[in-house]
Amino acid sequence: MELRIPIKDIIFVFLQFALFVAFAFEVGAMRIYFPDVLFWIGVGMLILGALTTLIAVLQLNVHLSPFPSPLPGSRLIMKGVYKHIRHPIYTGILMAFFGFAIIADSGYKLIITLLLFVLFNLKTLYEEKQLMEMFPDYSKYKQRSGRFFPKLW
Repeated sequence: MELRIPIKDIIFVFLQFALFVAFAFEVGAMRIYFPDVLFWIGVGMLILGALTTLIAVLQLNVHLSPFPSPLPGSRLIMKGVYKHIRHPIYTGILMAFFGFAIIADSGYKLIITLLLFVLFNLKTLYEEKQLMEMFPDYSKYKQRSGRFFPKLW
């Protein structure tokens, strides 16, 4: 059986990769000097984001794919961190990038993180449409959990 990857999936992954590469660079003219107390908040966000991403990747296990379309034969994971957050890998990446941008005093990295947030919003809208078609319980799961952060009420 040949796995066909939709062009929209490839575009999303390409844009995400391009933003990851862009994040590795710096524009000195966009330096922001945050108060020292924010440095430790940034460190905390970086660590929490990295841990969230790692836990989510381990919980997805063989169902992990860089593409937003679900893999054939995949199942819906609704336990662990996925019980509260539908896209914890994206959450972890955003937290880690935001934390690092603060640590680095980088306005440029903050802008890249914001662009990544916009991309993840669009990517999850596309992904969730497909998940609803593939998994009948997804709409109930969607009501109980937050997209990027746990629902507080």
